[in-house]
Amino acid sequence: MKFNIALLPGDGIGPEVAAEGVKVLEAVGKRFEHEFALHYGDVGGIAIDRYGVALTPETLAMCKKCDAVLLGAVGGPKWDDPRAKVRPEDGLLGLRKGLKLFANLRPVKVLPMLIDSTTIKPAIIQGVDLMIVRELTGGLYFGKPKKQWQTAKGRHAVDTLAYSEQEIERILRVGFELARSRRKKLSSVDKANVLESSRLWRQIAIELSADYPDVELQHMLVDACAMRLIQRPADFDVIVTENMFGDILTDEASMLAGSMGMLPSASLAGVPKAGERTFGMYEPIHGSAPRRAGQNIANPIAMILSVAMMLRYSLGLVEEAEAIEKAINEVMEEGYRTYDIMEESKKRVGTREMGELISGRVG
Repeated sequence: MKFNIALLPGDGIGPEVAAEGVKVLEAVGKRFEHEFALHYGDVGGIAIDRYGVALTPETLAMCKKCDAVLLGAVGGPKWDDPRAKVRPEDGLLGLRKGLKLFANLRPVKVLPMLIDSTTIKPAIIQGVDLMIVRELTGGLYFGKPKKQWQTAKGRHAVDTLAYSEQEIERILRVGFELARSRRKKLSSVDKANVLESSRLWRQIAIELSADYPDVELQHMLVDACAMRLIQRPADFDVIVTENMFGDILTDEASMLAGSMGMLPSASLAGVPKAGERTFGMYEPIHGSAPRRAGQNIANPIAMILSVAMMLRYSLGLVEEAEAIEKAINEVMEEGYRTYDIMEESKKRVGTREMGELISGRVG
């Protein structure tokens, strides 16, 4: 089969980890007789330097014509001036909005061979296998008004947290569907003791639960959820929450697996269901790490796992996705590590070497 993939390497270590994702994708193509046509584009800081904007209409149009999008990372200190009118993150937000990517999936699974590589006691993280579903196109990041202004009393700023019933229902449905395919437990996270938007969120979650009698629904305040993720993370199956809460909780949860370099993500334009393909954008959750760029030390596993998620959700290639995950486990079992997950007595390798090891086992 032939598939068209938009590849946006981005900034910092983005191009380096993207290159290793491509290696693994090519190995999958060779082994399973698929053709993956790659269509390259710029986004983020590199697009600002070349075109004056973080995302051009041409790049967005190219992405819309493809079966899925792979993204490296965006940003860096070069473009960090808070007074700048254009920022690399504008490209990321533009992709999410322009491609209607409303559901962000971030799996957190602690591999047994890495249980001693985190700062958390092994007994706490043993058996952790959870999925966080974050709403991507609403809330504070997109609500209006959003502005700064000055008065005689000083400077002021406002951001608006706004959600519609339709936005809440569709993201909750993603959570319920994923929970139904996993361990049938959904934790809906909000701040209903303070926020009106969260009260509406909780009301809709209760109403929608009638469609999923086989899924256990529990409500949690976001601060309680943040504590529980450290105290008893194995209790969670699927967590669903709004945009900003999800942004924070997923970065916290990444430490359960030892490193952001181990965690992929999928941003989907539809509700994922078994046997159906859903358009999406796939990227590691880590940033562009400009200080690590060009040194062949970044961990490419998050990007490679993002490739596996792309195969599973957007291309319908479940066996191929499992082949990648199996290859990663084998390489980890053999003791190979990048710097961020390095332990005593293990074999340290660089970005390219890790990509070659994994792609070799896939092939």
